[in-house]
Amino acid sequence: MTKTKKQEWNSNLAFMMAMIGSAVGLGNIWRFPNVLYSNGGGSFMIPYIVSLFLLGISFVLVEYAVGFKFKRSIARILFSIHQKLEPIAWFILLIVFLITTYYVCVVGWDLIYIVLSITKAWGSNPDLYFANNVLHATDSLSGLFSIVPNVLVSVFLIWLFACLILRRDLNDGIGRVSQILLPLLCLIVLGIVIFSLTLPGASIGYMQIFTPDWSALGDLNVWLAAFGQIVFSLSLGMAIAMTYASYLPEGSKLVDNALVVAFSNSGFEVFNSIGIFSILGFMAVTSGIPFNELVSEGTGLAFVVFPQVFNTMGSAGSIVAPLFFLCILFAGITSVIALLEGVCYSISEKFLIERKKTATVVCIIGFLISVIFTTNAGSTILGIFDAFLNNFALVFAVFLECIIFGWIYKFDDLIAILNDNSSIQVGKTWKIVIKYILPICILGLWIQGAYTTITTADTISLSIMGLLTVILIVVPLIFAKMTARNKDYYKV
Repeated sequence: MTKTKKQEWNSNLAFMMAMIGSAVGLGNIWRFPNVLYSNGGGSFMIPYIVSLFLLGISFVLVEYAVGFKFKRSIARILFSIHQKLEPIAWFILLIVFLITTYYVCVVGWDLIYIVLSITKAWGSNPDLYFANNVLHATDSLSGLFSIVPNVLVSVFLIWLFACLILRRDLNDGIGRVSQILLPLLCLIVLGIVIFSLTLPGASIGYMQIFTPDWSALGDLNVWLAAFGQIVFSLSLGMAIAMTYASYLPEGSKLVDNALVVAFSNSGFEVFNSIGIFSILGFMAVTSGIPFNELVSEGTGLAFVVFPQVFNTMGSAGSIVAPLFFLCILFAGITSVIALLEGVCYSISEKFLIERKKTATVVCIIGFLISVIFTTNAGSTILGIFDAFLNNFALVFAVFLECIIFGWIYKFDDLIAILNDNSSIQVGKTWKIVIKYILPICILGLWIQGAYTTITTADTISLSIMGLLTVILIVVPLIFAKMTARNKDYYKV
């Protein structure tokens, strides 16, 4: 059996576009505005910036250094550090894969709304239309036996597109798509923000960003919210940065790249929020609905509140609406392919399966799981998966990575790697952050997330979470125990 061909970025631009594309996702567009507004408005920017440097950039540097040094998949990297750590790698990858299975479904909903937005087919009551006409939602588990055809087709198309990208060479697939979709996304957002600032009442919205509630800075939950936003926004702990950095050629500037990616991601979500808030300010003026009742996150903002806004815009809404949903589509696709790349790379490297076959099998299995979320009960199951995997499992995975690379691995080697491949140097301060400060912050975030998830869950939710827990323990152990066909896999 021949070895799989080692992939490598053909330019730093391709890497940067792919990294920024992986970071800029649904969380930037619909999560950040709500987190910003709910945690002190303008004053939230202080814990947000602190979190960006303390948590975001610091952890991204760890992933860059590890990926660049080993130039292997996360599964093989953890095996190289200690063979008993390999199950943790598959644990992380399984979390990422399961998150992708429902993330694709949300992107699929957006694909439907691109079509609906042309004629504003959601009518005068977007809330009921989304629940009854798009999702055909029910809280009963009996809904699992009824497929929603339009959602199934849209989810299939997203998986198919992701598969076609992943099957191609690194630069022809992920590299090229990122270099096309990311600039288009930024241009559309720029256009929407400029337009939104001309709307009556825009200042009511965007002033929320520049009106601080200084008392919020004394609330621990606000700081935890800032840490959480950075974790989700930069996709920390998902092995994306580690995987992409492993494809970097020698001579790459690691710290420099990390700073550009982190600042670009944060700049995008803050700039996008100006547009989001301006449009909501317009809605508050034209409808008489208080601003605080309009601000929400997730599907409520994208598929309910904004269709209401587009209804009040007249003919302009027929132009802005498709552009808005295109933004979500482009951001979603670049994130989906980034999430899947680490999974495909680890499987391909261990079992010596060529890239095309690995991508095809992973996407087929992913689609079959996603079918669950295309049923009448799909949105309910999706909410349970999201609460457990994001608030509990993923944050715990980030904590484990902090312990492994901060305490088990020779951390000074990572400092040397970064300083030898960067114009900006790191030192003892970064080491203290990774070994002490970061684990404490992540542990606090995990405790809060775990407590909220468990205490707010009903019996059905707890049962599904229990099943997911078993899967997250058993499947990684199976993958770790399976014999690698790649004999170099066991070379430390």
